[in-house]
Amino acid sequence: MPDPTIVAMGGIPDETLLDHVLGLASGKRLLYVPTAAMEDPARTVWWYERLHGRAEMTHLHFFPWPPSRLRELVFDHDAILITGGNTANALAVWRTHGFDQILREAWQQGILLTGWSAGMICWFEHGVTDSFGPELAPIECLGFLPGSACPHYDGEERRRPVYKQLVAGGLASGVAADDDVALHFTGTELCEVVTSREGAAAYRVTPDGETELDARLLQ
Repeated sequence: MPDPTIVAMGGIPDETLLDHVLGLASGKRLLYVPTAAMEDPARTVWWYERLHGRAEMTHLHFFPWPPSRLRELVFDHDAILITGGNTANALAVWRTHGFDQILREAWQQGILLTGWSAGMICWFEHGVTDSFGPELAPIECLGFLPGSACPHYDGEERRRPVYKQLVAGGLASGVAADDDVALHFTGTELCEVVTSREGAAAYRVTPDGETELDARLLQ
């Protein structure tokens, strides 16, 4: 059985980063879950086109209702890809239908969990989100990984100062990722940081400030 693995990405992956993440899965069957992005049909089709020949994609939409065999659908895949969007809305839908517990089971059974933005922070105990309005705020997430997380660290002007301020004010210490950066966790331990863009980085953020983490540049 593969180790429990989460790959948390700061922003939507480019081709290099996407290929790297797909290569970490035990097989090519990928479940695309765009709950946070309002399940836009056009975007779902775009992902089918993007992954053609690279993965065997299936999508999971919860509207108008989830599939009757939700757990079986999840466990028929090797990787689960969570999109960016409104984290709070996605978590509410998932908890209503028990998808949060299914995701935990899938992780424990070695199905690769990955995603960007909302799909990055959802795995942690807490995240920094714009789910409640234009101002960034903390949110309680799934808690598979300890601490807090912040995406788009170099991609959105307010992310860095707000996250540092929140952690200094009592939010659990955690990690931040620039766009084009992925944090690879085995179990609950961060085992590698990779990036597809020279100069992009990830950081450990504590009340004392931030420390840049070593990142491997993908070729």
